[in-house]
Amino acid sequence: MLTHFDAKGDAHMVDVSDKEVTARVAVAESHIKMKRETFDIITEGRAKKGDVMGVARLAGIMAAKETSRLIPLCHPLPLSKVTVDLEPDADLPGLRITATVKTTGQTGVEMEALTAASLAALTVYDMAKAVDKGMEIGGTRVVLKDGGKSGRYEAP
Repeated sequence: MLTHFDAKGDAHMVDVSDKEVTARVAVAESHIKMKRETFDIITEGRAKKGDVMGVARLAGIMAAKETSRLIPLCHPLPLSKVTVDLEPDADLPGLRITATVKTTGQTGVEMEALTAASLAALTVYDMAKAVDKGMEIGGTRVVLKDGGKSGRYEAP
């Protein structure tokens, strides 16, 4: 059952007021593939716009905090922790992105983690598009969710 629709089929924000307050965590991942030359420029710190991974990390953190403003039916949540890690992967070549978000509340933080990972990847694209317009963003998914009534989920 899709919970963001009422009995008439109209979109609505889910009422979480009766849900138990619990510790919540979500981890999402994404990646961005690029040309070897672009990978080298980023990992060697030679990008003209500056520290690509550092700026992307901050963009992801900021995005997690703004999720409810970007996705219409998301609840605004007080986030207790947001981390965004970007790891160079020479085999892609590209960057693997992992976002972890925590809160204590009545609803989960999967959307915040997905938003953080997505915006970090988009920021990498923005900062390197002058040298590689063919970069590809993919693999965006929740890999861990814990807390609340539905319990723990780990991606296979």
